[in-house]
Amino acid sequence: MRVIIDVWGHEFTLEVGLKESVVEIKRKMEQLLGIPMASQTLAVCGWELVDGLDMEDYPIVTPGTKIDLTVKSMEPTTIPVIIKISGKQHQIQVSRTETVYGLKEKIHIIDGTPIKRISLFFCGIELENDFCNLSEYGVNEFSEILLLLKTMNRIKSDPPSRRLSLVVQTSSSLLNATSIPVRIKDSNTVNELRQLLLSRKLLPIDDYLFIHRQMTMRENCSLRSHGVEDGDSIYVFKGTVHRSGY
Repeated sequence: MRVIIDVWGHEFTLEVGLKESVVEIKRKMEQLLGIPMASQTLAVCGWELVDGLDMEDYPIVTPGTKIDLTVKSMEPTTIPVIIKISGKQHQIQVSRTETVYGLKEKIHIIDGTPIKRISLFFCGIELENDFCNLSEYGVNEFSEILLLLKTMNRIKSDPPSRRLSLVVQTSSSLLNATSIPVRIKDSNTVNELRQLLLSRKLLPIDDYLFIHRQMTMRENCSLRSHGVEDGDSIYVFKGTVHRSGY
């Protein structure tokens, strides 16, 4: 089928097959336009096309569909930030997608400060949400982040688990786009969700990746850490995805 590629405000048609993967299309773009595959992002209606999937996994891609190709600048994958604590300072390298919790883990390794006692502040604002990216708080290269220690009575325990009602939505090539209702705790990991579906024989044994709000979910992270709420949908596709820094 022919699709329309929109890049830099210009459009051209491209022949793609239903069995053709997103990676293969990026390879074509590299050959045609000289854009490195690592710099490419393909999206339809704001939905990013994941490297490990085929065109048939996206029912929204039909003949004549416009696929937006954006080109990421080849910036360094890590940036330095300055951590100030008790008259000392540490320069720490963090990835551009580093979370607040990830930075706390790095501080713990370097300084030995217990993670639960760490409060981080940037420009007078506390970085309260452990699972937000630092960039969401405006943290950039050589940003200075103040570390204050929580007193013992300020340390909060993890909130109790909640039971969620979710819908696991399969792709068109997997069980004909079936919607599977699931009840599971938000403290369960993505891998535990996978095992639940396999143990109940709701999915055939295979490799799968799970996507929530257009983001690929991490196997060993809880549903809570991915921001999954009651009533949400999680999409499951056959395959695996390997990304640098993942």
